[in-house]
Amino acid sequence: MNPLAGQLNESIKTGNAHVYDMLSTLGKEIYFPKEGILSQSAEASAHAKKFNATIGIATEDGAPMHLEVIQQSLSAFKPQDLYPYAPPAGKPELRKAWRSKMVKENPSLENKKFSNPIVTNALTHGLSIVADLFVDEGDVVIYPDKNWENYELTFGIRRHAEIVNYPLFTEDMKFNSRGLREALLAQRHKGKAVVILNFPNNPTGYTPGVQEGQEIVAAIEEAAEAGINVVVVTDDAYFGLFFDDSLRESLFGKLVGLHPRILPIKVDGATKEEYVWGFRVGFITFAAEQDEVMNALEQKTLGIIRATISSGAHPSQTFVLRALQSPEFESQKEEKFAIMKGRANKVKSLLDSGKYGDVWEYYPFNSGYFMCLKLKTVDAETLRQHLIHKYGVGTIALGEHDLRVAFSCIEEEYLEELYDLIYQGVLDIQQG
Repeated sequence: MNPLAGQLNESIKTGNAHVYDMLSTLGKEIYFPKEGILSQSAEASAHAKKFNATIGIATEDGAPMHLEVIQQSLSAFKPQDLYPYAPPAGKPELRKAWRSKMVKENPSLENKKFSNPIVTNALTHGLSIVADLFVDEGDVVIYPDKNWENYELTFGIRRHAEIVNYPLFTEDMKFNSRGLREALLAQRHKGKAVVILNFPNNPTGYTPGVQEGQEIVAAIEEAAEAGINVVVVTDDAYFGLFFDDSLRESLFGKLVGLHPRILPIKVDGATKEEYVWGFRVGFITFAAEQDEVMNALEQKTLGIIRATISSGAHPSQTFVLRALQSPEFESQKEEKFAIMKGRANKVKSLLDSGKYGDVWEYYPFNSGYFMCLKLKTVDAETLRQHLIHKYGVGTIALGEHDLRVAFSCIEEEYLEELYDLIYQGVLDIQQG
């Protein structure tokens, strides 16, 4: 093992031995090199005032070399904020701005200890970092039966985790905290579990209420009290899009400092929150009571980033930072929120109108981009195929009976036509 990795491991052991036990083999072996090209380039940037021949970019007239055909489309930005490599952890100003945004939107984080967010190549990359650092073959990863399919690839296929699902909803259509609790406590013999909490949920668009949130936190704390080391990942991809009665904060804030055997990790990003999907700007944030633990986890995360993508895209980080600093940011976000809420409310009014109740029910939704129909009479994949080929309507089939509909990408005035066509598709299949 590299001595740097050993030093990081000792720091984690000293601060919280439970966190060390949570690390995967790769998580224990990974480190960020202090004597490689990046560190030598940083030293040269600070001291080599005559010639700096260290870093692999080209310069011209004291600025990063660039093509005018590209710069003319980006003339509002300085070349140094676009073309050089961004630091592996991301632009410092962006990390600071995102941390401030997190605290403002999650008041429960005030005066709590958590790391500076590290920039990732959107949320999938953040989840992949979690998988690399904390999941070995056979480790248990727990998330509900209604989930984003990429979890299976990220944790099951890439890291060979044992996936444990529990029903998302109870019979009265509340979050199934008992199912989560049972899945967690069943891991006593392993002594470790990774839990993914995704709210607003993809595919259902459901966020638990305050009492349900308390039950979730209590279940995780009970598992920790039972001697289970719990890595809790809040996948907050759609954070902020809360339309009806639900939690308004990430559960990350409630988990920070809760128990030495609980390691909260927040994965979020500008991708969906700020409607910049193609920018691929996400963040990963750790919470630990000991500075040495947070610092070591950050260094290991930088090692993963260095070994995979080296660093994130600089221009998109600059664009997001500029947006966060703009005085118009809040008002423009509120405009988009109102549009999204209007679409969600329109869908709910259509589904509650009685027009379609003979062929489907719907799962509760109060947030996010999606809602999910529970088909009563036809197979979801059969309906999906029929809709796309006869009516030119695209939906997502999930399992035998569930059909996901993204109201986020349909103008409010067309939503009734959309659901009428889905309904007609069901009738077509029923009639053979």
